[in-house]
Amino acid sequence: MPETRLDLDRIRAARRVIDPVFLDSPLYRCEPLERELGCRVSVKLETANPVRSFKGRGTELVVDGLAGRDERAAVCASAGNLGQALALSGRSRGIDVTVVASRFAPAAKLERIRALGAGLELVDGDFELARSRAVALARERGVRLVEDSLDVETCEGAATIGLELADAGPFDAVLVALGGGAMATGVGHVLKTRAPDTEVIAVQPAGAPAMTLSWRAQHVVTTDSADTIADGVAGRFPIPEVLDDLLAVADDAVLVREPSIIAGMRLFLEHAGLVVEPSAALGLAAILEDRDRFAGRHVVTIVCGGNVDLPAYRRWLGL
Repeated sequence: MPETRLDLDRIRAARRVIDPVFLDSPLYRCEPLERELGCRVSVKLETANPVRSFKGRGTELVVDGLAGRDERAAVCASAGNLGQALALSGRSRGIDVTVVASRFAPAAKLERIRALGAGLELVDGDFELARSRAVALARERGVRLVEDSLDVETCEGAATIGLELADAGPFDAVLVALGGGAMATGVGHVLKTRAPDTEVIAVQPAGAPAMTLSWRAQHVVTTDSADTIADGVAGRFPIPEVLDDLLAVADDAVLVREPSIIAGMRLFLEHAGLVVEPSAALGLAAILEDRDRFAGRHVVTIVCGGNVDLPAYRRWLGL
């Protein structure tokens, strides 16, 4: 069993806490994609829920813990999807949620955070500036700061995806989008425990490579900037504890180029009928850039989010 902060018994117990709307997401072979990519492709669809991303699995655990301790407020920084998920989970349990985000985040994500009843504060900078402001805001108010990936609940919530994959397998490889690391460490922990022969491959944009560079160097590597359309994974400062977990469970971490991400989004639209955000196309981008590695293998790609800014989406795909 890999040595990480995660615990398999807690992950199993998490399924009793998480709203069933986030559990048992669709998993299916997609033959049209297989013909394009030269390998067997199964899609794990984490967008078929009210917040259109996997983040609700983790925020359900966070908010359940807050309610159990009679804490009534929380603050988080978000590129958009975590904020939506925390807003929804908080609303269902009477938790006041404030989300700090970049004003340059996709408008659709920001509008949805407001619609779900959360307070929204915008900063004139990237996610890392939003994170700094969220830290200060939580301290000022004396409330819980929810930090994606650092808070183990976010990782163990995402790890329930791994339970579902382990039950449905075997698979040769699972491709996981890598940003802060909650999904990669969570899914990786379960698979390395329950299905150790399955290759766990984390995928990150070359324009936002900090966590991958850190995994390769085996110590934290920061970057001065992040330049990618995949806003959901565009962090610059890896969290040491999360990196330690990733080092224990990931077999590989790869970087992909922006044209490949766009090509992956187009493949999902044309051959699976799915509108996905750039972060969700990272798995297909990895296959496109290394077809020989995956040829003839059965690969799962996790479609982690579907909250797209439609004008940008049309521009990227030339629609």
